[in-house]
Amino acid sequence: MSHRNARTTFKGRLLIVQRHRAGWAHAHIAQGMGISRKCVNKWIDRYREEGERGLHDRSSRPHRCPRRTNRDVEERIVAVRQRERRGPDWIGAELGVPARTVSRVLARHQVPRLCALDPMTGEVLRNSPVTTHRYERDRPGELVHMDVKKLGRIPDGGGWRAEGQRTINHRSRATKTRLGYDYVHSLVDDHSRLAYSEILADEKGPTCAAFLERAIAYFAAHGIARIERLLTDNAWSYRWSLRQVCAEHDITQKFIKPHCPRQNGKVERLNRTLQTEWAYRQIFTSNDQRATALAPWLEHYNTRRRHSALGGHPPTSRL
Repeated sequence: MSHRNARTTFKGRLLIVQRHRAGWAHAHIAQGMGISRKCVNKWIDRYREEGERGLHDRSSRPHRCPRRTNRDVEERIVAVRQRERRGPDWIGAELGVPARTVSRVLARHQVPRLCALDPMTGEVLRNSPVTTHRYERDRPGELVHMDVKKLGRIPDGGGWRAEGQRTINHRSRATKTRLGYDYVHSLVDDHSRLAYSEILADEKGPTCAAFLERAIAYFAAHGIARIERLLTDNAWSYRWSLRQVCAEHDITQKFIKPHCPRQNGKVERLNRTLQTEWAYRQIFTSNDQRATALAPWLEHYNTRRRHSALGGHPPTSRL
């Protein structure tokens, strides 16, 4: 591709040909264009061989690349990405391929980024706003993020994921029963990514305050003796109901800018991980079965799951 200061863009090359056909000497063309006679000869010869099409930029891609990743490996990388919907760090560790190689292969095959995909179905969605401002606190407990995720309860038998959407639609019209929602409250440490989650009946102020007390105790049991700052959104239950708990534990409460949940991105990312790797990872036949699976998954997340922001290590490695 021509750079912005190039003397011979497509129009410049076409001008060389036009002046040559008008009878200009090659030396005069070169002097007028500020280029060498060798360059003039090259474009005139290419025009003779290929016509006007030969004046366009050619691809700089080599004809052969002996060190390119094997085609079978590329197919395995793409297949794992489509099946597991994981990032290059996870795929690379699973297949024994460097993460940079995985990234290049995915880009070569024009595989959409994970942020552009539906976390449940893998279908391409409209990209959401992203920010290039990334930060990480220096020590555990310096800042924690808190949020709640609402999940629809699962009816006995598994719901539409187990029985199909059409069957459930007919049944819901006949019975008109509403199962309600589970509220998954979560607290995440900014530095270590240590997470604590509970399924509760609502997201009211007293419920949030009681959850924060238990989360503080959980963090203390894992080596985070003191929480300095708490970051939440501007929900009423957070803004007014957590004051007493924060005062008792000497925690400074912070709030994100309204309508900017990405400022609380670490716990929002945990919410997405909860959905893709716990809540919707498999078909549960009852709501209790899904609730029972949360604690083992959370233990796996904190102690064994590789975290890309931590260099492929679990959160407990930073405690």
